Amino acid sequence: MLKIGDKAPQFSGVDSEGKILKLSDFRGSKLVLYFYPKDNTPGCTAQACDLRDNYERLLSLGYKVVGVSKDNMKSHKGFIEKFNLPFPLISDEEAIILKAYEAWGRKKFMGKEYDGIIRKTFVIDETGVISDIIEKVETKAHSKQLIGK
Repeated sequence: MLKIGDKAPQFSGVDSEGKILKLSDFRGSKLVLYFYPKDNTPGCTAQACDLRDNYERLLSLGYKVVGVSKDNMKSHKGFIEKFNLPFPLISDEEAIILKAYEAWGRKKFMGKEYDGIIRKTFVIDETGVISDIIEKVETKAHSKQLIGK
């Protein structure tokens, strides 16, 4: 079980532009690594747009932002363009990063159980250590959860 103070798991993933992003690319910056279920769904759109609307403030505080879901690169590209998202989204179709960050597991919806993406956010410090984990994400006020503390 990942906890605050742990070294963040290394990851490597492809964003919507085909660029490979790795945890080591963000060394020296604080990273908001957020996991969300699906592009273009109400909660995920609200979360992404809240991060977009507060992106300049996050940058000014030294944060970089990266989203991760199982959606493919084409879906991410359309989502980014449709909502003018200024940060990259990684396609993790095999759920490798999701599993490493414990953002994949059993979920319940309308009485049914299934495996799926668990919405959560990790804040990783400049040295690659987890400094915060947000398990109960407020999709419409996620930035406040990150910088309102």
